[in-house]
Amino acid sequence: MSIATPPVAAKKPHSFSHHGLTVTDDYAWLRDPGYPEVKDKEVLAHLEAENAWFEARMGERKPVIDALFKEMRARIKEADKSVPQKDGDFLYWIEFEEGAEYKKWWRRPVGAPDDGSADELILDEVALAEGKEYFRLGAIAVSKDGTKLAWSVDDNGSERFTARIKVIATGEVLPDEIPGTLSGLIWVKDDTGLVYSLANENWRTDNARLHWIGQPLENDVELYHEDDEGFRVGASLSANEKWLIISTGDHETGEVRLVPADDPLKAPLLVKPRQKGVEYDVDERDGVLYIHANDTHENFRLATAPLSSPGEWTTLIEGTDDFYLTGFDLFRNFYVTEGRVRGLDRIEVRYYDDPSRVEPIEFPEASYEASLGDNPEWDMSVLRVGYESMVSPASSYDYDVATRSLKLLKVQEIPSGYDATLYDTARLEIAARDGTMVPVSVVWRKDRAQGGPLHLYGYGAYGIAIGPGFSTTRLSLVDRGFAYAIAHIRGGDDLGRAWYKAGKLEARTNTFNDFVDVAKGLIERGFTAPGKISISGGSAGGELMGAVINSDPDLWGAVVAHVPFVDVLNTMLDEELPLTPGEWPEWGNPIEDKTAFELIQSYSPYDQVKAQGYPPLMVTAGLNDPRVTYWEPAKWVARLREAKTDGNELILKTNMGAGHGGKSGRFESLKETAEEFAFILWQLGVEA
Repeated sequence: MSIATPPVAAKKPHSFSHHGLTVTDDYAWLRDPGYPEVKDKEVLAHLEAENAWFEARMGERKPVIDALFKEMRARIKEADKSVPQKDGDFLYWIEFEEGAEYKKWWRRPVGAPDDGSADELILDEVALAEGKEYFRLGAIAVSKDGTKLAWSVDDNGSERFTARIKVIATGEVLPDEIPGTLSGLIWVKDDTGLVYSLANENWRTDNARLHWIGQPLENDVELYHEDDEGFRVGASLSANEKWLIISTGDHETGEVRLVPADDPLKAPLLVKPRQKGVEYDVDERDGVLYIHANDTHENFRLATAPLSSPGEWTTLIEGTDDFYLTGFDLFRNFYVTEGRVRGLDRIEVRYYDDPSRVEPIEFPEASYEASLGDNPEWDMSVLRVGYESMVSPASSYDYDVATRSLKLLKVQEIPSGYDATLYDTARLEIAARDGTMVPVSVVWRKDRAQGGPLHLYGYGAYGIAIGPGFSTTRLSLVDRGFAYAIAHIRGGDDLGRAWYKAGKLEARTNTFNDFVDVAKGLIERGFTAPGKISISGGSAGGELMGAVINSDPDLWGAVVAHVPFVDVLNTMLDEELPLTPGEWPEWGNPIEDKTAFELIQSYSPYDQVKAQGYPPLMVTAGLNDPRVTYWEPAKWVARLREAKTDGNELILKTNMGAGHGGKSGRFESLKETAEEFAFILWQLGVEA
């Protein structure tokens, strides 16, 4: 095949029927029947041909890519460290060395001099990642007595982590090795046991297991097994570390069990049996359970119950339309609630002995992201808090609870320089076609010409809010005259639980309409013009990209879809795929429900590709991706190549050694962003 032309995938007739409806899928062969191993030579040859075409088209952009990468890297402080935080007898922090892709984990005894003499390296990601194309640390946990460390690593992007344990003082790695984990690691019973969850053959954690340190894996005990194939299991410790909390749930229903951390084989205490549509999580203090639940209001309430009657819940904080209660943290003498008011983060300190006393932490800007940071101890009087906005770099604060004062500890340093006064930001509201007002966060340079290029980002799924945070990479567009906008569309929970529900299941198309209508609203307000908008999204946000280029192709000047979930109907029909059963509460079950089948088919980007002009499109995939399987973007691109009537760019890059998150490492991942931005600048004709 000549590199002068894009690869054309073979068409192999394939069809199937559900509910009396027949679907043709001539590119189904791109799914290797041996998946998760991909060895089919024809499949691999096609992916390699697409990669060769990607390199041929983007190769001419290499000087721009290199310049963007250099620019982005120059904004990262290469030798950097976090603010140390006390946990027990030690202060812990992480550190990046000059040029390092990965971090090192350090500690020193409390009270020891800060001159390096007492510093102790407890985990070296740089050494662990050496020689590996991909590396990701999954979990890390120091034993309660501070002598041992457990950690887990994925070295191929498959999201199956191998856990190991070592003695910190000597560096001796113990023989214990637990492959196939997909969970945190929890020390229990005086550090003699470690609780974890294995990913089953369908990448689902349907278990919580106990490993006895020093004993063979066959002696591990299953503490809990989940039979519902849509549910996933996770474990954590209560804030006071007295209880092992075993949680199970899907996207809309939860259930919690408690086990004494010092007696993990004791029969679990079920807090409340699962009830469809009710999610809850739990912590404990002095024999009282605190329960964060959406049983009486979709924006959640906080309730209490005695340990002796864990299912008898009494409201402590009522759920309301105004305050979306996203979580809580217990400490010895007070507790903290986190949530959002009109989409804006809110952190409140509250008191056990005076329910009416509420102390919000005040922040200076009108639009920002704020959250509790790492606060590992039970008895704390000063809280670590994180803060950023679209113009303010990430900052760490200590909040003194008694004096209600914030002390700035560290501001993200941008070595190449950053002047916040050059930029402006706004939080707008734009009317969607049904009259709903959709929030939009925008940042731009004050010297930007009106009507210039604009980049619009969206996600809109799973109740995940995209906050108005800071990004150093984003500056590479903004400094070239782009406005950068985040559309807080329905499907996320930016404005509360109702906002999430209004973009899922039968309301799914609201998400796509919101995004299009935000773009049109930004044009009307003079921020940009049709065809001068670049857009991007990943995973479910990639589905968004696919939907809006089908519906409104002329709006977009460049589109980047990362690991896009575009073959929605086929995936939701395949209950053998690892993640499908757990996804039905989000998208619907087209196997059992004809209405769900027809709705998903009506918006599934792959199924809705048609003969029309499409905007320039860059697509990425990961061969080892367990979340959005590689064949979804591959099939989509193949069908687009066949159907589209334009001469615009269409390129696909499959990472042959990575998964859902793309390349690992803080600089390697920047290269992919540089490629994305180079593509956008090229297609919009913006001088690099």
